Amino acid sequence: MLRTDILALLESSVPGYSLPQEFYNDPAFFDLDMQMIFHRDWLFAIPACEIPETGNYVTHKIGRTSVIIVRGADGEIRAFHNVCRHRGSTLCSAAKGTSPKLVCAYHQWTYELDGRLLFARDMGDDFDPSQHGLKPVHCREASGLVFICLAAQAPDFDQFAEQSARYLAPHGLADAKVAHESTIIEEGNWKLVLENNRECYHCSGNHPSLCRTFLDNPAVIGNSDDTGLDAETLEYIARCEAAGAPSKYMVDDTGTWRYVRTPLVGDAESYTMSGKVAVTPPLSNFSFKNAGALLMFHYPATWNHFLSDHTILFRVTPISPTQTEVSTKWLVHKDAEEGRDYSLENLTKVWMDTNSEDKRVVENCQEGVLSTAYEPGPYSAMHESGVIQFVEWYTTTLKNRVSEQPETLASPLLRRTN
Repeated sequence: MLRTDILALLESSVPGYSLPQEFYNDPAFFDLDMQMIFHRDWLFAIPACEIPETGNYVTHKIGRTSVIIVRGADGEIRAFHNVCRHRGSTLCSAAKGTSPKLVCAYHQWTYELDGRLLFARDMGDDFDPSQHGLKPVHCREASGLVFICLAAQAPDFDQFAEQSARYLAPHGLADAKVAHESTIIEEGNWKLVLENNRECYHCSGNHPSLCRTFLDNPAVIGNSDDTGLDAETLEYIARCEAAGAPSKYMVDDTGTWRYVRTPLVGDAESYTMSGKVAVTPPLSNFSFKNAGALLMFHYPATWNHFLSDHTILFRVTPISPTQTEVSTKWLVHKDAEEGRDYSLENLTKVWMDTNSEDKRVVENCQEGVLSTAYEPGPYSAMHESGVIQFVEWYTTTLKNRVSEQPETLASPLLRRTN
């Protein structure tokens, strides 16, 4: 595939409209997304509380690349390619676990938790262990959220980390634990998954459980200033900020991430069927329960909801042109006890229902996009401004990065399509 062909197709995308069909189903464009987006940007991986002790690790696979995320003896969280430096065997096969050292099951090469090679049997006198440590992956923590980056040189992370420290300060993720996790496979392109998340135009017709408490008001969720906000919303923002909780809409210059705090419906306190909090003790320092929800996205791999009583984290991982893994984790205070301080049914029902409904609508959309009758359609500027913003971020990012590539190929992964 020629660079000029890719750029021409990007240029053919009409602002305010959905993307041409190829972006949602073509294997070459899936490879392009993996190479130019998922192997270049910071990706949310796990909450730090998931690996609280020395030797705790989690593995995460992005395309063909498996990564180990592990907490070292010094308390630091690091990430490494999940590949033994001997003959390339996968080092950790389990999704998660605990180990004092990282040991390859094939020939027992043994690595320290900081990646150093400690033991390699019978390799000869001229073998230098210091040259065969695990290959590192960029790893940063932002106020309890662990991000990784597969690029040789990672993009800036400091501004996001600084603002995360401000916005997440009331939410106490350092005192959290994972109460429940769910992983589903949606038969849809990852961009359809993100587009669906970035609007609530579909919510009233598809999400009865969520709409009990989630405020379906695009003027509040997507407003970069106070223009058009009603007095009740302005009072809510002022009350939260007076309590030390930054609330106003903030998006970075590239459009990669955003924070905004929004009220819930009426006097609702949390995402539950009753509207009351699901967990005590709370996972925040608010003196009032109806603190609404802090909404965050960080493209291309996560959106999150932080409430007064618990936090919900979502991770998006592409599997194929028409398959996407969506992982959801519910965080509660580390001292909260299931059966006494919360029930999993009450804690998870709203978003278990919503995830199942979103799976259906994404898969219906993917099926229609595959049709010979599909052509890009217009977004609603009122209700789908978030989708417009996401598509603009995606096309701009792809244009900039493809433009840097050689003319013959945009990526080595696309060679077979020529």
